[in-house]
Amino acid sequence: MLVYTNRIANVVVFLFFLIFGFILKTMYDAGEFKKLEPHFSGDCSPVIGVVGAEDITFLSNGTALISSDDRRTRISGTEIQGTIYQYNPKAKNQKLINLMPELDTRFHPHGISVYEEPSGETYLAVVNHHSSGLFNSSEGHSIDIFIYESNSLVHFMSVSSPLMISPNDIVLINKDQFYVTNDHGSSSRLEQTLEEYLQQKKCNVLFYDGNQFRVVASGLGFANGININKDGSVLYVAETIGKKLSIFSRDMKTNSLNLIQAINFNSGVDNIEVDSKDNLWIGSHPKMYTFSRHMNDSTVLSPSQVYKVSFDQNNNHTIEEIYLNLGEELSGSTVAAVYNNIILIGSVFENYFLDCSY
Repeated sequence: MLVYTNRIANVVVFLFFLIFGFILKTMYDAGEFKKLEPHFSGDCSPVIGVVGAEDITFLSNGTALISSDDRRTRISGTEIQGTIYQYNPKAKNQKLINLMPELDTRFHPHGISVYEEPSGETYLAVVNHHSSGLFNSSEGHSIDIFIYESNSLVHFMSVSSPLMISPNDIVLINKDQFYVTNDHGSSSRLEQTLEEYLQQKKCNVLFYDGNQFRVVASGLGFANGININKDGSVLYVAETIGKKLSIFSRDMKTNSLNLIQAINFNSGVDNIEVDSKDNLWIGSHPKMYTFSRHMNDSTVLSPSQVYKVSFDQNNNHTIEEIYLNLGEELSGSTVAAVYNNIILIGSVFENYFLDCSY
């Protein structure tokens, strides 16, 4: 009996240390033990009135379009329609304009992308979550594409597919073809949570050719931000849980992707913006567990981080940490859009974004 009891005690102790070790590893991988040194060589001002500016992108003329959704209110069970804002940093008056037309469906925007035709017509694609839950739900998603006109949006088309399990971000190739990321491999909340904490690589990238969707990349760890270089030959995908930027060559005829490089970051990389010189600007979460706590509690500050990634003629890369704040100035940065010397930094939950000069 004593031997049996000792065996049980040994098993309990083993399980305790196994679970404790798993928790420590998870927190270490999430960056919770990192020492952060805030810095930025420029100045930032908050632009109040835009809730949950999760994604921001600049047009070629210096006007920014902003995806906005009040996610905390949705968590509480109140349905508030999301919107798209126009923001002109250089304007003297009316810098911020609500562009959203009346829609006969729920509109909860996530990632956005712009395509500007040589003829001058501009298209905006939006990942739209129809559900009243936070971010993703089995209730459905769509990609809504709008024609952008001066100070207004006109709905152009809407597409959906069962393959869009958990869409996050999008990049337009032309007015009706695009790549979109699935940040989870399942629509079940429980399975999504397990994917995150077990760091499973079940995510993928889809391509829509104007008629149907297909999987073009898989085995990704929380496929988040996506973007493409200026000539369309290289596609970038941020893997938040994987803490890396995956770089794919793109076949211009078939739109197939081939992984050519992965750049490791010690941070949860999020949305990707590309500037006029093909540099990448990435909003990031240096402490992902803290960010998870911030999602559930607004009093928990989550550090904000911005990276710049540049490439030389031989495709050698340089990573610069441009901005780092512990969360007092902005919590949970997801995007950094750049035009000339202006950086617009957005986040998931704050009721403002930052307009920074550097």
